[in-house]
Amino acid sequence: MVTKVLEVDNLTTTHFILLGFPTRPAFQLLLFSVFLATYLLTLLENFFIILAIHSDGQLHKPMYSFLRQLSFLEMWYVTVISPKMLADFLSHDKSISFNGCMTQLYFFVTFVCTEYILLAVMAFDRYVAICNPLRYPVIMTNQLCGVLAGGCWFCGLVTAMVKMVFIARLQYCGTPHINHYFCDISPLLNVSCEDSSQAELVDFFLALMVIAVPLFVVVTSYTIIIATILKIPSSQGRQKAFSTCASHLTVVTLFYSTTLFTYARPKLMYAYNSNKVVSVLYTVIVPLLNPIIYCLRNREVKAALKKTILCKGSGSREDGAVSS
Repeated sequence: MVTKVLEVDNLTTTHFILLGFPTRPAFQLLLFSVFLATYLLTLLENFFIILAIHSDGQLHKPMYSFLRQLSFLEMWYVTVISPKMLADFLSHDKSISFNGCMTQLYFFVTFVCTEYILLAVMAFDRYVAICNPLRYPVIMTNQLCGVLAGGCWFCGLVTAMVKMVFIARLQYCGTPHINHYFCDISPLLNVSCEDSSQAELVDFFLALMVIAVPLFVVVTSYTIIIATILKIPSSQGRQKAFSTCASHLTVVTLFYSTTLFTYARPKLMYAYNSNKVVSVLYTVIVPLLNPIIYCLRNREVKAALKKTILCKGSGSREDGAVSS
């Protein structure tokens, strides 16, 4: 019995190999340059949005408080994946330790689940603002906004913890090769050397809850919002009302459409080679586009960003003049 246990322990993996994007070295360098520029630009965009909302008193409203939360979330969202992916482009050793893999997965799932719920909270905020404008200041108080934001993070952390309990305790034998560029749920379920049906069932149930409930809130909120906007008599009033939620609706559509099928049936999606391409959309492209969408569609954010950048620029020039 002791010998059998030792044999099983010797088979238990201590690290994984991330296959990433198997291409020629020259193309690896090109991908490194593209993804590095995308990563740095995403961080810069979200940093300036956070700074602009913090600096401009006119943006100290629930809508922009949630937008600041979203920008903060996406800075960490991309940071969980991009540094390791970039390092693998330049290295022959694409291994990641078991603990490192599980840590990456835990934080990534946390941020994904938190974003699902946060986007639903933002939809509810737009519903109250457009459908109950007179009661908006009474309903969306600072205290409620804090509770809603904290609830998003709490749900994300708890959901990720429950998923990790079932995924981390699976048996992984030898040195599994993961056909992905980061540790995600689907590749880990597929490289396990024991029956993962229980972990898959738990993951499917939690994914259904985290996706379906927020999606129901978003769809219900925007159905009522659109019905309310259509009742506004003037075309100018309808356009103004719609512009306040158009950017959020675009972001919701991008994020939900690129993640929905991946996390609704994770083990099934891993069978397709397009899984990595879809993953690039929601781990790299969507976080890059979200700040741009909010800036292009929202005049207040655009004005605050211009003011912030100009102030920083003038401040730097003044410091240079004083030093000279």
